Amino acid sequence: MIIKQDTVNKVKEHFDLNIYETKVWIALLSKGIVTAGETAEISGVPRSRTYDVLESLTKRGFAIIKVGKPIKYIAVEPKTVLERMKTNTLNKAQEKITVLSNLKDTAEYDEIVQLHKEGISPINLEELSGHIKGRANLLSKLKEMIDSAKKEIIIHTTVEDFEDKSRVLMSVLNKVNKEEVKIKLSLSGDSYKVKRLSSRNELKIKESNQIGKYFIIDKKEMLLMIHPENSQEEVGVWINSPYFASSLTTMMDKGN
Repeated sequence: MIIKQDTVNKVKEHFDLNIYETKVWIALLSKGIVTAGETAEISGVPRSRTYDVLESLTKRGFAIIKVGKPIKYIAVEPKTVLERMKTNTLNKAQEKITVLSNLKDTAEYDEIVQLHKEGISPINLEELSGHIKGRANLLSKLKEMIDSAKKEIIIHTTVEDFEDKSRVLMSVLNKVNKEEVKIKLSLSGDSYKVKRLSSRNELKIKESNQIGKYFIIDKKEMLLMIHPENSQEEVGVWINSPYFASSLTTMMDKGN
């Protein structure tokens, strides 16, 4: 069976293999069980490299060594390889999360936190503003802002945008102490969707005709989304200005 080069490239990328490993594994899959010499002939990989590649594939669970002489290699079913890769990825991710979670208890973490405090303290509030690009970066900033709220969280956006961000937004909003922090949530768009979101998430959501998407925390900092609904990449402007945030909040309250 002839494999297209495009397929070879995609297998290489998806299964995190180098080009020789990809060609050898495909050769194994095409025959089921082969010797190193046969593998070299089928795959086109230099014979001198085939042994190393087969050993690498065996260690990573893509192939099994058949007992006997001559030594032969058996291809592992792609489904099994995929499941093993998923498990390994989850285990590595959990290990990384554990390491990151424990960083706060280290002396070096305390040192860099102190370094940041000393570096940021002389800066004027109006200088602490920035342009944030990319969905992941915006969601991370939103989570950080909501987590820091002490008195009030104001969210105004479209119902589609809120639904799109709901997994992150709801997970952090549900942790807010409602007795201490007031949540004002207003959404524009389809009325039925707004009511459905309100009942499903047990949130008090106000319908709004205002356009725009913004998030204001404690009348101190805010995040303004500056892209249209169908934009390919989300872009926002973060502003740390109590004067501006408070003024905009008052203006919005009057508008409602």
